Amino acid sequence: MVATYTPRITNAYRFSIAPMLDCTDRHFRVIFRQVSRRSLLYTEMIVAKALQHQKGRRLLDFDEIEHPISLQVGGDNPKELADAAKLAEDWGYDEINLNLGCPSPRVQSGNFGACLMATPNQVAKCIEAMKNATQIPVTIKHRTGIDNFDSEEFLFSFVDQIAKAGADRFAIHARKAWLEGLNPKQNRTIPPLEYLKVKKLKLKRPELKIEFNGGLHTPEECVKTLKIFDGAMVGRSAYSNPMLWQEMDSLIYGEDYFPVKASQVIQNLIPYAQKHLDNEGRLWDISKHLLQLVQAVPGARAWRHNLSTKAQKSSAKLIILEKAAQQLEEVGL
Repeated sequence: MVATYTPRITNAYRFSIAPMLDCTDRHFRVIFRQVSRRSLLYTEMIVAKALQHQKGRRLLDFDEIEHPISLQVGGDNPKELADAAKLAEDWGYDEINLNLGCPSPRVQSGNFGACLMATPNQVAKCIEAMKNATQIPVTIKHRTGIDNFDSEEFLFSFVDQIAKAGADRFAIHARKAWLEGLNPKQNRTIPPLEYLKVKKLKLKRPELKIEFNGGLHTPEECVKTLKIFDGAMVGRSAYSNPMLWQEMDSLIYGEDYFPVKASQVIQNLIPYAQKHLDNEGRLWDISKHLLQLVQAVPGARAWRHNLSTKAQKSSAKLIILEKAAQQLEEVGL
């Protein structure tokens, strides 16, 4: 059943969790919603072409608690991306985002991701087609450049052209990408951060909405970033330590702060996990994202090992999560 939903992005992009392959699936997003209700969450990248088929469209399913949520897609075909944008709106997503940041060889072989930055005219056509197909915001996530297309002039020209095509917001990973010689993991750390280049872009183009992504590891760093940029986007730092970010709704959106414990996060997931199991899902699909809830306390490693060992079994039942939550509650976590 296709959802009907009125988009509610407003200023959710002030703090967002970056799309990450094998990380930001629907289970992680439901988990993170126990930590922050207001932040913008992104899906993993979905290839637009896959959504042309009914099987691919099942990738669009999500839980209502995940709002506000952005569907990230990859592709270079304006017609396919326009169809994806319309599907995103019909399914109830709050916005759609075009991936121009992934440098993996597999993505390059499909002529999308970061390599598309070399053809801004084609990107502009894609954005125009998506804008014409939907009422929800159309945004873009990209690097500061690729290979030898990495000058300040290139970045300004690229952003200006895509803005003219109608992009509503730019999430900029403040590193260039090397399409050869570095793997995706290395491309997240080896190219140096170019904070000043992205800052200059924002100062010279104050009318554009720009999210800063890269090198943000603490809530304090995000708050500082928001003094210049419209949004602060966090990736691995949020996935590896979700509980660190539970004050963000208060710090950024002005909500009252109600601390949550790791045991409460798991307890709140019980009905969701039961539904997943009833639909023939595996407990490990959810549990693998819970391992990082507990950090730097006595017994954390043993707790993670115990949950991992038991939840990976194909016969794993809900009682494993219930006991995991109880163990944390008993030590005040």
